[in-house]
Amino acid sequence: MLISCGCPVSGVWADPLSLTGFAMRAEELGYHGLWSFQRLLAGDGQQLQPVYRSVLDPLLALTYAAARTTDIRLGVAVINLPYLSPTYLAKQASTLDVLSGGRFDLGLGTGWSEVEFVATGSDPNPRGRRTEEYLRVLRALFTGEHVAFDGEFYTVPPSVMAPAPVQPGGPPILLGGTADVALRRAGRIAAGWVSSSRASLADIARGAQIVRRAAEESGRDPDALRIVVRGVVKAGLREDGVPLSGTWDQIRAGAQLYAEAGVTELFYDLNWDPFIGSPQADPRAAGERAEEILSALAPNG
Repeated sequence: MLISCGCPVSGVWADPLSLTGFAMRAEELGYHGLWSFQRLLAGDGQQLQPVYRSVLDPLLALTYAAARTTDIRLGVAVINLPYLSPTYLAKQASTLDVLSGGRFDLGLGTGWSEVEFVATGSDPNPRGRRTEEYLRVLRALFTGEHVAFDGEFYTVPPSVMAPAPVQPGGPPILLGGTADVALRRAGRIAAGWVSSSRASLADIARGAQIVRRAAEESGRDPDALRIVVRGVVKAGLREDGVPLSGTWDQIRAGAQLYAEAGVTELFYDLNWDPFIGSPQADPRAAGERAEEILSALAPNG
């Protein structure tokens, strides 16, 4: 199982120096990837966790990190596809892939915040058909060849999008979702599945099985699919049902449970730590805590 980490995009540590310094340090320590996430707005009266109240744009943050790194992969988990056209996202994703030398992974979801749906003039429904058509448009544009698309939801006039991504076929596309139908869709048409921060270990083990079974039933190699999990770390405090909590040894043992559940990549996302990813956290203490956790759980020892 690959070990990655979350990018500083939320709360007080989401500043230029922390972003580049953390990215360079993660690469130095041997982390496989750096993952961001999307949140546009915090609505008045909306009940949100602190991690969602002040968030950088995920692709801009990853581009900033890409400029100071050379090897670590850069992923977003996830962009909510109803918010923008597939053509616009294809251009953004291709640009980041080019600027990073082919290091970008694109996670997509359908969203859950009604405030953001209204503000972007978007509608996630019908989720299944919309998602499948969205991926078809992305992949057509990623070829860098002449494209014409006239679908149920999206239209692309005869045209070419250049430059094409560095990775053949474009950045790998992973799909989020928790419903069985979404899990099966990830197994059928995507490079893999990326889990929710709310998913339990049992949810992830079950989800991985559904994704791989759907891949096999579609004639795909189930072992080639990626199962990417956001790991919410509770360092120093052991909590029942939270594998990545407690001492460093307990957290590492918890990570092993994810590997045994079929996870191919686990990323420790420190944005979910209220002492780091909250807008009210102390900036200096947040940076020190992030460095301590990053160093203690590093793949290289």
